[in-house]
This record gives sequence, structure tokens and C-alpha cells, in this order.
Amino acid sequence: MLEPIYQFFTQFPAWLATFLLAMLPITELRGSIPFAIGFFKMNPWLAFGISILGDIVPAILIVWFLKPVADWLSSKFKFFERLFNWWFNRVMKTFEKKYLRYGAWALMIFVAIPLPITGAWTGSVASFLFEIPRKRAILFIGMGVIISGIIVTLVSIGAFAIF
Repeated sequence: MLEPIYQFFTQFPAWLATFLLAMLPITELRGSIPFAIGFFKMNPWLAFGISILGDIVPAILIVWFLKPVADWLSSKFKFFERLFNWWFNRVMKTFEKKYLRYGAWALMIFVAIPLPITGAWTGSVASFLFEIPRKRAILFIGMGVIISGIIVTLVSIGAFAIF
């Protein structure tokens, strides 16, 4: 099942493939760290560092540029208007109760939990929707990414040690 992905990413140096995987909204570092350790036999802490950077780059871009890009695309294309409405509503439903209870700390916790629909991408959208100041959002998202990276790295080291 992972063979086509593996074939595509083996065209790149291991560090670049890890960085690119961490940038993708589906994989983020939850996929890039185990991939780097398992397929590329990369040092776990190097995989951790590269993945942290790869996960934070799109988060920063989303926090700073989501509103103007979403507004422009939505005004030009009906598809993007529907996509952003769906995405924003989904994030609101997922994050709202946590944010009302814990404030910006919820952002860090939300990003730190390495499960589907959590992570830097969704956390960045949540920070936009809940109007968390950009610098504060990046700080809390960054802390969440680091915590998530530590969890995923430790689990990956343990999982690959068994095999």
C-alpha cells in the first residue's frame, strides 16, 4: 500500500522527502517521522528536527496568509468558497469547546495530539477562525508541534525496535 508513496519520495534525498512529507496536511509529522525512520533508516532525532521544521512552515504560512488567500479564491471560484466553508465549519465544530474552555492553550493541546484531524494545519485554521493573534498562535502551534513530534518519535523508535 505504501509502495507508490515510497517510490515517489525515494527520488529525493531523505532529508528533503522527510521535510516534504511533514509539510503535507495528510501526513504532517505523524507520517514523516515514522517514514524517515522506517524507510530511510534516518536517525530518529534528525527525522524529528526535519519534521518539526516541515510541519511549522505551512502553519506559519497559513496563519499569516489564509484570510487574504481564502477571500480571493472564494470570490473567484465557487469550488473554493464551498471548500473553505466546509473546512472552516469542520474546524469550528472540532475546536470550539476546547477553545472556550482553555483559550490559546487549547491550540497547543489540539496540535500536540498526534491523531487524524489534529495537527498544525487544522490548528492554524483554528487560530484564524478564533482570531488568536498571529504571533501567539505561532508560538502555541509550535509548542504543540514539538510535543507531537516527541510523542511520534518515541512511539516510532519503540515500534521499529520491536521489528
